[in-house]
Amino acid sequence: MNPTSPHADETLDPKDVQYIADTKRWIERAVIGLNLCPFARTPWLERRIGFRVSHATDSEGLLDDLCGELQSLHAADPADCETSLLIAPFVLGDFLDFNDFLDSADAAIDVLKLDGEIQVASFHPDYCFADSAADDVENCTNRSPWPTLHLLRESSIERAVDAIKDSDEIYRRNMQTLNRLGWEGWRQLWHRDKAPG
Repeated sequence: MNPTSPHADETLDPKDVQYIADTKRWIERAVIGLNLCPFARTPWLERRIGFRVSHATDSEGLLDDLCGELQSLHAADPADCETSLLIAPFVLGDFLDFNDFLDSADAAIDVLKLDGEIQVASFHPDYCFADSAADDVENCTNRSPWPTLHLLRESSIERAVDAIKDSDEIYRRNMQTLNRLGWEGWRQLWHRDKAPG
């Protein structure tokens, strides 16, 4: 795994540049551009999001990298790194396998005694909500360019939830946004010269 601080892209392994660039483009155009996560803009603009690429080719290797990243985020000052994305281009391309891996991710949090401190959100190119068909455009709210584990501080989540009246409204609004956009609009996001919003 090759880490990069959110402030030091020049330290990137050249092999990782494209994976991180793809992920940043997704954040700019979808997550922030479509306002899918209203809490993402501030840490993004303040460059307090860490990006890591795992070179793991099996779930055991990814779990090792995840444990390292959990510990790194926990040790970091939130003023420098609020949240972190672990990008896994070489493993768990099958969404069901990726979804199964999340049990291991939760177990790692328990073993490292980080329960209540950090949680893991999941994104995948073929993400599919439990009650959705694979071709439902709403799934795009969680579709990233590469399998990705998003490490979030519980304190950040609590502050964000406290700042809004109805956290379920975000989910409902996202569904409406994606349905309004449709598949054609979603595809066009990736052919624009500039990020929306």
